[in-house]
Amino acid sequence: MAHEQPALSLPRSTARIGRYLLLLLLLGLAVHVIVPQLADLDHTLQVLRQLVPWAVALAILAQVFSFLGSGYLLKRIVAMDGQRLSLGRGTLIYTAAASVGLSGGGPVGTVATAYHWMRQSGVSTEGAALASWLPSFFYDAALLFASIFGLLQLLILNQLSVLQLVGFGSTLLVLGLVVGVTLWGVRHRARLTTLAVRVAARWAALRRRSFNPAAARAATERLFSAWDALRRGGWRGPALGALYNTVFDMLTLYFLFYAAGYRVSPGVLLAGYGLPLLMAKVSFLPGGIGIVEATMAALYHSLGVPADVMVVVILTYRFLSLWLPLLLGFPASFFLQHTGSGTARAA
Repeated sequence: MAHEQPALSLPRSTARIGRYLLLLLLLGLAVHVIVPQLADLDHTLQVLRQLVPWAVALAILAQVFSFLGSGYLLKRIVAMDGQRLSLGRGTLIYTAAASVGLSGGGPVGTVATAYHWMRQSGVSTEGAALASWLPSFFYDAALLFASIFGLLQLLILNQLSVLQLVGFGSTLLVLGLVVGVTLWGVRHRARLTTLAVRVAARWAALRRRSFNPAAARAATERLFSAWDALRRGGWRGPALGALYNTVFDMLTLYFLFYAAGYRVSPGVLLAGYGLPLLMAKVSFLPGGIGIVEATMAALYHSLGVPADVMVVVILTYRFLSLWLPLLLGFPASFFLQHTGSGTARAA
C-alpha cells in the first residue's frame, strides 16, 4: 500500500495542471477571436473612455439584482421542503458556489458547495440536496426560451451561417433530448432508474473508477421527488427567481450597449444573448470561457454591431457576470464559514 500512494497522486497533479492549462488556452482563444475583429484599437479605447457613467452604474446594479434573483430562487426551492432561507444568505451561497465552479470545481463542485453551505445554514438534507442541483434546471429553461426567440430572430433576419445553424441546432437538439428523456422517465420511473444505473456504470468503467449503484438510484429518487414537488405547484417561485436572474442579466448587457453609445434593439440583444450562454452550458467548460466571447462576438458582428463597441461591451459584460462573482465568492465563502455553524445550531 505504501508504494501505491505516489502512483495515485501523480495523475491527480497532472489532471490539475492540465485543467489550468486548458483554462489559459481558452482565455487565449477568446482574446484571439475577439481582438482581430477590432476595426481600430484607437476607436476601441475611445469607446472605453467615453462610456456613460450612469449607464455603467445601471449595468452594475442590474447584475446585482441578477445575483439577488438567484438568491430568491434558492430561497423558494428551500421553501418547497418546508425550510427557510433568507434572501441575503441564499445570494451569498449562490455566489460562493458559483465561485468554486468557475475556479475549477465545475458543475459538480458548484452542487457540492451549495449543498455544504445549505446544510451549514440549517437547511435539511432533503432541502439542501434539492436546492443544490435544481437551480440549473430553471436557469437552463430560461436560457432555452431566450435562445429559441433569438434563433427565430436570426432566421428571420437571415443572419445565420450554415455552421452556426448546425451548432445551435445541435445544442437545442441535445437539450430537447434531455428534456424528452426526463419527461419519459418520470412516467416510467423503474425503467429510468435501470437506465441511470447502466449509464453510470458504463461511465465509471470508462473513467476506471469504482461504481456504487446506490448513488445512481439515489440521484433518480431525488429527480422524482423534485418532479413531484414541482407538480404540486412549487415551480412558480423558483421559475420567477430564474426569470429575475435572466432578465436582469440581459439588462446588464443592454445598459452596457447604451453606455457605449449604441442603441441596440431588443431583438438584436436577444439574438446575441441566449444562444452563446446556452452553448456554454452544453460545453461543460467553466463559465463557457472562450465559447461565450467568440459566439457572442460573431453573432453581434453579423447583426451589424460595430466591432469596437462589441468588444468593449462583451468584455465588460463578462467581467461583471463571470469574473466578478469569482472574486466575490471568496469573501462570501469566508463569511459563510464563520456564520454557518451558529446558524445551523439556531435552526
